[in-house]
Parts: sequence; C-alpha cells; structure tokens
Amino acid sequence: MIEVQGLQKRFSSGRGRTARHVLAADGVGFVAADACITGLLGPNGAGKTTTLRIVAGMIPPDAGRVLVDGIDVAREPQRALGRMGVLSDSRGLYPRLTAQENIVYYGRLQGMARPAAHQRAQALAQVLDMVPLLDRRTEGFSQGERMKTALARALVHDPPNIILDEPTNGLDVLATRALRETLRRLRDDEGKCIVFSTHIMQEVQRLCDHVVLVSHGRAVARGTVAELMAQTGGSDFEDTFVQLAFTDEERAP
Repeated sequence: MIEVQGLQKRFSSGRGRTARHVLAADGVGFVAADACITGLLGPNGAGKTTTLRIVAGMIPPDAGRVLVDGIDVAREPQRALGRMGVLSDSRGLYPRLTAQENIVYYGRLQGMARPAAHQRAQALAQVLDMVPLLDRRTEGFSQGERMKTALARALVHDPPNIILDEPTNGLDVLATRALRETLRRLRDDEGKCIVFSTHIMQEVQRLCDHVVLVSHGRAVARGTVAELMAQTGGSDFEDTFVQLAFTDEERAP
C-alpha cells in the first residue's frame, strides 16, 4: 500500500524580476491499496509526474510525506525503494546491453544474486511474452519492446508496489492491450499495488479500480469512475473529466 500525504513541491527558475515559480504539487494526497490499480488522471502539466517522482524517491518534497507499506520514503529510502518497482517516463535502458542483461543488472542493484536475477528474468520473459527479445541488444527496440524490457526490469525484484508514469505513451494498440492485460494479472494473481499516471481517459475507464483526478497540482477528486461521474451528474466520463479538471475560464471556448 502507498499513502501519499499532503505533498508540496515548488520549482523555480531564473533570478530577480525574471524569476518564475511553479507549484507543481500543492497538497496532493491519496491512498493506493494492495490488489488495486490506482490511476492518476489529469491534463498535461497537472502535476502527475512530479507526484510520482516524489513517491519513487527521485525528488524530495518541500512538504508532506510518502509511506510505502508503512515505511517513510524520506526517512528510510533504501528500505522503501526496495518495495517498489518504478517504470519512469525516461525508461533509461542501456542500449549496448541485451534485454536480459538490462534486467539482471537492475536485479543486482536491488541486491539479488546473479543466478536468482537470471532465473527471474527468464520467468518475467514468459509472463510478458518477450522471450525472443532476451538475447537482443535493446538498441533499435521498438517502443513496445522497450516498454516490456523496462517493465521486466522494474519487476525483477518482485516488489509489492509498482509505479508507472504514462506507460502507454508511444505504444501501438496491440502493445497497449498487452500492457493492460499484464497489469490486470499483476493485480489479480499477485495482489500488487499499482499506481500509474495518464491523461488518457479510456485507459482509466478500462483499467482502474480507483481514480485520483489531478489538476493544477492538486488532487481535486477521488473515487471510482462511476463515483466521479455521479459527482457531476453526467453520463459521459469525458464531460466529468472536463468539469472536474478545468476551471470555468479554461473550459470557455
């Protein structure tokens, strides 16, 4: 389980009169349960990526805290991060290494013995339907092949919590469907706590058990898709999204 409590993060650039300050996270809070897929839905620039980077320990918050299975990410980062698998938007594969070498290398960084990391890589390749990719260098991989390799790398140490930032970006229809099925198996068969960000409403409708709607750095609504639609009295989730995520001025034509 992941508990996010009152996160705040401000970014500044420039100096003096040209200084610019952006409040990327402004009191964001939510709970992501085990055996549940929680989606952070919001427009581009809403603060989703900043929130997930704080959750994953990549950047520190100015205020608030994150608990991963009760462990404070700021106070015990290594212990907390060991219980998370993170698929970031950059993905960061080593192009001169094979898919298997990328996965095993990350397993070693997580403290796994080499034989165990190899065995786990083989098992994940079966689950993710990527056995033919294992001995190929990742240089030249398609976006879908890179996603599978990066996901296997994030799962190699069998973490109970999985963080994914815009995982379907650049994927074709078949790769997106395959990713959805993988996430459902991880939730249903292994009871994983899964958190992923997206700006695509269809992904949320098809996949998420719980939705956190993020806008202007704040969590403005939480609930199931049906519960969010009930808040606005609408019958179309797109209309609900627009009403909850945008101000009157932003909605104006």
